[in-house]
Amino acid sequence: MSAAEVSTYQAIAAGDHPNPSPATDQLASLGLVERRPHDGAWIAHDPRAVAHGLMGDALADLRELVTRIHEIPTLEALAADYDPHRMYGGPASEYLPTRAAMNGRIGDVSASASTSVLTAQPGPPADRDPRVVALGAQRVVETLNAGADVRSLYTSAAVSHTQTATYVRQIIDAGAQVRTLSGVFPRMMIVDGRHLFVENHIIAGADTDAGWHVTDRGCVAWATTVFGALWDRAARWTVAASEAATMTTGRQRQILMELEAGYTKTQSARRLEVSERTVTGELSALRAALGVRTLYQVMVWWATSRDRDLP
Repeated sequence: MSAAEVSTYQAIAAGDHPNPSPATDQLASLGLVERRPHDGAWIAHDPRAVAHGLMGDALADLRELVTRIHEIPTLEALAADYDPHRMYGGPASEYLPTRAAMNGRIGDVSASASTSVLTAQPGPPADRDPRVVALGAQRVVETLNAGADVRSLYTSAAVSHTQTATYVRQIIDAGAQVRTLSGVFPRMMIVDGRHLFVENHIIAGADTDAGWHVTDRGCVAWATTVFGALWDRAARWTVAASEAATMTTGRQRQILMELEAGYTKTQSARRLEVSERTVTGELSALRAALGVRTLYQVMVWWATSRDRDLP
């Protein structure tokens, strides 16, 4: 109550008869005062009785609120009956802001895979912790033993990367299917046709390893179709490996060795006694063959490539 309403009640209780006002209107609505019909004088009522009445109303409202709150778990449990009959279930996607969050979610989902695990890895190959590689191979074997179809798509540059090639041979021997594809394609992972993991293309300035876990059935089905189209264009790993005795020409290896030594393209051209245009053209052709976009990616591949041992 406002100060004006309190002072007005005190005046009426003392026998005064103030003119009607917003304060008297509020007091009347609460049942604290009323006007006698025959003379219009104000009568004060016992505030304790009014307080007890308000307390009773509040308790009744509280009981109703508690009852409705108790119904919430039962209502939420009905989602298990609703979702299977709809083309979607739960949130459409969830942002995972760190590498740990992404790997943790992928691990949890993959562990329960029962029908298929499809992965597309477009990045240039790089050496990783051998323990991590071994754990990845073991997970693939466990997924295959659970009866799931495992298909992995790699960039063609991976064929000549020793660690990746060793890993791929292990999972192929266990029953996985692996293919390679030149050019640019999206990174993705699809589990059981219901879970899609993709890179972050929305949150600006986010962790480079952030990503999204998508469960919308329409999006996952679309991604599965895209993966299938890429898969159909790709070469079997065993075929690509047999054909890829070398990924580079002698001239390209000369250029890469110059760049590795710290020379620029202009300096490399001068030292090799060729035009800078020739150097640029050779590097462009190698990027296309490796399926990468930048010279940096070429040099990352070159650092562990078996081609470095060739003359």
